Amino acid sequence: MPDWSYQTIFKPILQKLPPSFSREFIHHGMSIVSSTTIGERFIEFLGHMAPSKKLEKQICGLQFPSPVGLSGKIDPKLSGIKAFQNLGFGFMEIGPVSILGSSEKEELRIDHKQEQILGYSERIPLSKVKEKLASLKKKKVPFFIKVEGTLQESKQICEELDPFSDGFIINSHTFHSVNEYIFFREQINKPILLAYSAESFTDSNNLENYHADGILIEESHSLDRLQHALIAIRKVHKDIPIITSGGVREPADAIRLFDSGASLILLGFEYVFTGPGLPKRINEAFENRFSKEPAKVEGWIWLFGLAITVAGFIALLFSMTRIILPYDESFLEIFRNDILRFNPAILYFMAHDRMTLSGTMISGGFIYMQLSRHGIRYGIHWARKAVNIAGLVGFLGIFLFIGYGYFNWLHGLFWLILLPLFIIGYVKSRNATGAPKSTNLFNHRYWKLSLIGQLAFVLLGASLTLGGVVISFIGASSVFVPTDLTYLCLSPEALSGFNERLIPVIAHDRAGFGSALLSVGLLVLMLALWGIREGERWVWWTFTIGAIPAFSAGIVTHFIIAYTDFVHLLPAYFALFLYLVGVICTAPFLLKGNDNLSIS
Repeated sequence: MPDWSYQTIFKPILQKLPPSFSREFIHHGMSIVSSTTIGERFIEFLGHMAPSKKLEKQICGLQFPSPVGLSGKIDPKLSGIKAFQNLGFGFMEIGPVSILGSSEKEELRIDHKQEQILGYSERIPLSKVKEKLASLKKKKVPFFIKVEGTLQESKQICEELDPFSDGFIINSHTFHSVNEYIFFREQINKPILLAYSAESFTDSNNLENYHADGILIEESHSLDRLQHALIAIRKVHKDIPIITSGGVREPADAIRLFDSGASLILLGFEYVFTGPGLPKRINEAFENRFSKEPAKVEGWIWLFGLAITVAGFIALLFSMTRIILPYDESFLEIFRNDILRFNPAILYFMAHDRMTLSGTMISGGFIYMQLSRHGIRYGIHWARKAVNIAGLVGFLGIFLFIGYGYFNWLHGLFWLILLPLFIIGYVKSRNATGAPKSTNLFNHRYWKLSLIGQLAFVLLGASLTLGGVVISFIGASSVFVPTDLTYLCLSPEALSGFNERLIPVIAHDRAGFGSALLSVGLLVLMLALWGIREGERWVWWTFTIGAIPAFSAGIVTHFIIAYTDFVHLLPAYFALFLYLVGVICTAPFLLKGNDNLSIS
């Protein structure tokens, strides 16, 4: 559930449901998806949440994929533990855990205006935690288990959960003396962090006697109080690992805590209001603090897209002039004028298929060039992945042509020219493994508006992809839709009676268009899912300019040949609407500032 769907669709709905019910509904749903390898890959495809290798940290002898973790308050019933490991977190807190759990039923209250969650007091019983953790098949990040209870109860919890934990968090008031802590520490073979509240923390010098593996500072509301506690500790203890919990509503808050001395941070209730993309945004903002690496890939990157663009313009020229080429006439064993004399609408119909194909090719070629020039060239892994997936799908479309009984040599030649360019690019770009950076630090109105635009672009990409599949299927089966036959004023039998090879040629055109639309739809979808970041001007221009050839050929052509049936053009109108919403809503966010992280 990325931010573009959470903020625009799910959050408004969930706010109308009881808080506990909506939380468990979402967590169970996410965990079901995360229960399979396919589901995990689907989550990664939607969000590309995996943090950069540069963000890895080693603290308390443990390896953290990123410094951003999730507070146990978010998932007190552990119903979403499978899913949260795939959402960009570097570690997780579990608990608080007590022997018997909470004595009273949890009653959550949400103040939507102040964006606060009130009434939380739930503790998880030890038996349930053991059951949940024992059933967990994959553990991808370190788990810190927060323990509550008397000294003896805390010892029992730590001993029973030792096989599942990477460390324990225990309230500082559990120990009445340093000797108690030292004795306890000697019996537990995992790191122990002492938990304090930012409000009650007053004497950092007392930590000197405990020799704790680390400390946790908790704060529910005030980021300033959390920061002051951090600064006070760091004045005396330069090296002790410090984890903060709560207070982070936007990436700027996390950066502020890191700058004040936090080693790791846990996202608290603010995560519920900001959205599931917050850890990714923090990771990318933190990544931006590292020095920029030089360009990694040079030379080949634009040739593949350029070849497709040039071929698209050539196809457009032919479709606007002769339409039927000599090799088509040779296969049909009739001439262009014979078709004109029989029914001129046939040539117009074929022209409309070939022009929409050419427009789609020009748009696709432009997007390929943009991804290569502004993404792969600077080692960005998601751009390489987008090009490879869409390119591979496009090449597989060649098998559609073969099944129609008509394979023209020009398409075969084009395929043979493109294939070496694609292979060379694939090989040369293998070292494009860099993670994206982001300058976005705030949940400002432009960011919120961009989520509506991103949703529109995602729907556009998904619609084009689905449209490519449907058109390919229609071409492989019935070839025509009812509105086509109405326009032609002919039945398939009449067309075959005129020339039995005419339908295979038309089906071949549809295969080309369907395959190209599928490939371009995937490009648009992946660019929308992975590429929208504040200040990434090239992404906005890619969407804005890249769509013009496809929409022009797909809509204007129909009016030129007088094929203006509303039902037939409705998908194109819907796609145009999504395009306009996406362009308008993402413009302030993508065009903001002069920083273009991937090309600067």
